[in-house]
Amino acid sequence: MRFPEEFLHFVWQFRLYHTLQLETVDGEPLKILNCGFPNKNAGPDFTNAKISIDGTTWVGQVEVHLKSSDWNVHRHQNDSAYENVVLHVVWEHDIAITRADGTLLPTLSLKDKIPQHLLENYEGLIASKNIFPCKQQIGKVDSFVVNGFLARVLVERLVQKSEEVFACLAQLNGNWDETFYHFMAKSFGFKVNALPMQVLAQSLSQNLFAKYKGQPLQIEALIFGQAGFLNQSFEDNYPKQLKNEYAFLKKKYGLKPIDLSLWKFLRMRPQNFPTLRLAQFAALIVKSSHLFSKVLEVKNVKELHLLFEELPVNPYWQKHYHFNKEAEKVHLQLGKSSIDNILINTVSLFLFAYGKYTGQANFQTRAFYLLESITAEKNAIVTSYIAAGVVADNAYQTQALLQLRKDYCNAKKCLNCGIGLKILKK
Repeated sequence: MRFPEEFLHFVWQFRLYHTLQLETVDGEPLKILNCGFPNKNAGPDFTNAKISIDGTTWVGQVEVHLKSSDWNVHRHQNDSAYENVVLHVVWEHDIAITRADGTLLPTLSLKDKIPQHLLENYEGLIASKNIFPCKQQIGKVDSFVVNGFLARVLVERLVQKSEEVFACLAQLNGNWDETFYHFMAKSFGFKVNALPMQVLAQSLSQNLFAKYKGQPLQIEALIFGQAGFLNQSFEDNYPKQLKNEYAFLKKKYGLKPIDLSLWKFLRMRPQNFPTLRLAQFAALIVKSSHLFSKVLEVKNVKELHLLFEELPVNPYWQKHYHFNKEAEKVHLQLGKSSIDNILINTVSLFLFAYGKYTGQANFQTRAFYLLESITAEKNAIVTSYIAAGVVADNAYQTQALLQLRKDYCNAKKCLNCGIGLKILKK
């Protein structure tokens, strides 16, 4: 059977091998008093191990390899960091290894000491052709174990996403409100049009909108003009007004519209057309100034929802999904699922990131509470875990499942997964 070196790390760390009557490959009695601690930095794999060889106790480091000869392949014989290795743990012993001083390096071979069921469990996960490796087993794992690891994975997800926030924050000179505005624009793109919404936000500062507070026509003209939708002829009065207003603002502020071809309409429900999303985004700007400050102040989940409800969308869009194309009555407001999407991907993220950045854990707690208060997301990934027996009642759990799939299941990192470890040990 073939397996990565990390599997032996796992076996050694959790002592998942037959420990009775251990001997080195040279026949010396061996006792493992302490396997040591995993080393995440350069150097031997485990530090501060304590072992007894033929009655003599040694304290030092342990190096793990598939073959003894890997010691030389990795050039450890020339690295002073490996001089304090007291035991070489391998799957297969193929050559004797000597230290720099010429003494033999004690070696333990695990080839005949690992239980067969453990090897079979690991092989079953790694060779699995299922949508995720433990699809057949995860439903039998104690929910305490599953939920415990999902909690850890959710934190990993928010920490990773926070790095994007901090990078943008640095570019915007530490302006949290402007940074939030950029990410909010991305949210209104709802994946398909996230990129052009980001580009649009980069071309329109909130400071410019502030000059036209209480003037929705000017704000709408700036948004649709910069988005590239006003460079055409119109029959209706409203878009004509927008075009004229934007022509003035464009000249006044030296604006340049973004590339119209960035926007995607194909295979989309009209309710998600970028034109309607832009109208809603414009209405949000008209309704709310200093939106991030309000998000920090509002602690009630229902009140957070209200920030994105009853947006003053221009009545023109009641019968239009696109300029010059009339339609039946259109629902102007963001639906519940759309608002939930914004709360999940932007609001909760910023609460967590702000708390992490400022050292105020209460904001991170609010991010978790917000996710727990939102209905579970519905998508193919979440559905696959639910079908396998995982309970996902809220966005806290579904966000964690998305991260589990991305960082663990897709890469088959079962040895780094608390759920996978439980299955392997069973």
